[in-house]
Parts: sequence; C-alpha cells; structure tokens
Amino acid sequence: MSGAARGAVTYPRFAPKARRAWAVSWWGKAWVRACEESAYGEGELRRSRSDARAGLVGGITVESGSFFAAVRHGDDTWSPRIDLPVLDQAQRAAFVEVVAARAGRIALLLTGALPHDLVEDAEDSGVELLPYGGEFDASCPCAAWTQPCVHALAVLHQCAWLIDDDPFVLLHLRGLPREELLAALHAREGPAVRDPDDDELDTAYDAAVRAQVILDEAGVEPPGEVSDD
Repeated sequence: MSGAARGAVTYPRFAPKARRAWAVSWWGKAWVRACEESAYGEGELRRSRSDARAGLVGGITVESGSFFAAVRHGDDTWSPRIDLPVLDQAQRAAFVEVVAARAGRIALLLTGALPHDLVEDAEDSGVELLPYGGEFDASCPCAAWTQPCVHALAVLHQCAWLIDDDPFVLLHLRGLPREELLAALHAREGPAVRDPDDDELDTAYDAAVRAQVILDEAGVEPPGEVSDD
C-alpha cells in the first residue's frame, strides 16, 4: 500500500475471486450489512458483488472520512467516492481511553482483531465505530439516479475485505489512523505502547494474543456476532 497527502493510503487492487467472497470477521459482516442497507435494491447489490469479485475495482484509497477507487464497467471507467462521518476530538479522546482501559486491547488490534467488548464499551462512551447504511454518502459521475450506485457499492464491498483483514482501516475512515492512535496511547501511558515493528510486545499483550488464538481454534465466537446471510 502507498501513502499520500492528508494521511491517505492506497491499497493494492484485489485480484478476481473465483468463488463467492464474504467477510469473515464479525466487524466485516457488520460493514457488509450496512452496505446492504444502503443499496436501493437487490439488483444493484448483485451486480456490485459480481463486479467486486471480478476484480473490476482498482486500488482503494482510504483517508479520514472517505474512500474511493476507479471501477471498470464495460467500456467505461467510473470513479465513485464514499464519505463517512469522522469522530470529533472528544470522541477520539474517549476511544483512546476505552482502548487503554483494558490490558491487551491494543495488542489485539495490532494483530488484526477488533474485540467485541471494545466496540460495545466505545458505544457506551458515545463512540460509534461501525457504520449504518445511512452514513454512507456516495457520489459517482455515472448516470445512476440513486446513490450508492453499482460502482460505489462495488467499492463498498471490497472495502469490507480491507476492514476484514485490518480493523485499523475502519479506524482510519473514522478519523483515527493507526499512527495517531498509537501516538495518543504512547503519550497517555509512556513507552509501554509500542509499534508492532518492535522486536516483541510486552508480556500482557502476548498473553492476550495467545488467549484470542485459543478461542479462535476452539471456534468460540463473541456474543452478538452479525450473521452472514
């Protein structure tokens, strides 16, 4: 992936997928549910899923409050953009406190997991991480009379794959990129908060990660998981 101005990150395009591609994580499925809520009809959803699986979406650029990509559709290429509300300063500060409130949370985020209790505690503090359909503000130069159009929906579907692999993509979209969160935690707690490029995480972090792996291998899922229809 590549960085750009204003903290933008462009991820490599996804290759075509031979089989049906679904989000695996509970937070990825929640994103897909919001995508489905935002669509005008099932026809648009089917076409957008097909375009996403066919690899017709270019590299997705993510920045605070928006993401966009080029989408090839027949002989044309369109450039849809989707905007999403970002957390304000008070909400960002509240989220930092929620992450710091329980040992191991940042370690799980760094390993690509979004703890269910972290999202719930954030909501209790007035911080909504996972979007609902009405929050997606899509635009596209195509002639569609409703938004999100097929092209924007295809980008939304592929963005779910990014978020599935790395919940920091979701935090970036909400206005709290990985580096800013780590810096805020470092400023709050001192040198104990480290980047994953360091040689090793501290003992508490390792214990949390091992516990999560054991739960995953045992097939134990967090309560309230969003099912994939």
